[in-house]
Formats: sequence, structure tokens, C-alpha cells
Amino acid sequence: MPKTKSMKSLSDAEIDALPYRPCVGLMVLNAQGKIFVAQRNDMRSMAWQMPQGGVDKGEEPREAALRELEEEIGTGDAEILAESADWHSYELPRELVGKLWKGRYRGQRQKWFALRLRGGDETINIETEHPEFSAWKWADIAEVVDMAVPFKRDLYRKIVEEFQHLTG
Repeated sequence: MPKTKSMKSLSDAEIDALPYRPCVGLMVLNAQGKIFVAQRNDMRSMAWQMPQGGVDKGEEPREAALRELEEEIGTGDAEILAESADWHSYELPRELVGKLWKGRYRGQRQKWFALRLRGGDETINIETEHPEFSAWKWADIAEVVDMAVPFKRDLYRKIVEEFQHLTG
């Protein structure tokens, strides 16, 4: 069977020429200052991540953050506490570039938001219309970086550092 475009291997030069996918990331906090993390349902690893998703054409990052909150964890019952000062980027491992996002992006460029969940755990429902997560839990801020896939850890360190004052 021939490889499709979404499965092809790209050269280093082709990868370096690709843009970053515009996205938002969400650090969702509960009343105790714990952080929402979830396991993707399309990954075999034990890695956990914070919610994230693409910014649609013509959409403002703040709007995208609230939409992604609903789409990924099934609630809109949260308030935005802070927005990252900068956009942050991460590179996909080279072997994944041709397999994810139809080979159109080399990684993601993200604007991050810290949000406080207003309700309790009962307001979260990861069994959304298009579920992305198979499990979720609350984590201490000190755990979040080490729980992530290796290629996102530097980014997570920056986000944890920027928003750590909100967890206390």
C-alpha cells in the first residue's frame, strides 16, 4: 500500500520549512490549586497533558480557549485568570511530523491561559462529542512537567513557571 501524504517521511529541509500550528493551551485549576491533566485516547504512552487545541481562522485566542475548554473537557464553567505574556512553541519529534496534522505543521505555537474551574469535578465530562481523552485527574504543579511527553516538557516548564503564583 502506498504511503499517503499524512504518512510520508519528510526531509529535514521540508520539516524546517513547515509552519507551526496556531493553538491555545489551558492550565485549568480547581479550587485547591491542582491542575487538570488528561491522557489522550490516541496515545499508548502513560503521558498526561493539559488541554490544548487549534485556533480557528478568524478566531481570537481567548475565544479559542473557551471553545476548547468545552470541546475537550465538556464544561464552560471556568473563568480566565491569566494569559501567557508570550506565544510559546514546541517542535514535534521529526518522525511524527509527516504523521500528524496531515504533515502540514512542524509543531505548535501556543498562547496559554490559566483558568479556574468554578464548579466541582461533576462539571467535567471528557465524554464529549469528539472525545480526545481516556482519563483525567488533578495534579500538583510540581508533577505536571514530568507527566508530559518529553517533547512538551520545556514548554510545560515555562507555563508552570509563569502561572505558578495562581496555584497557591
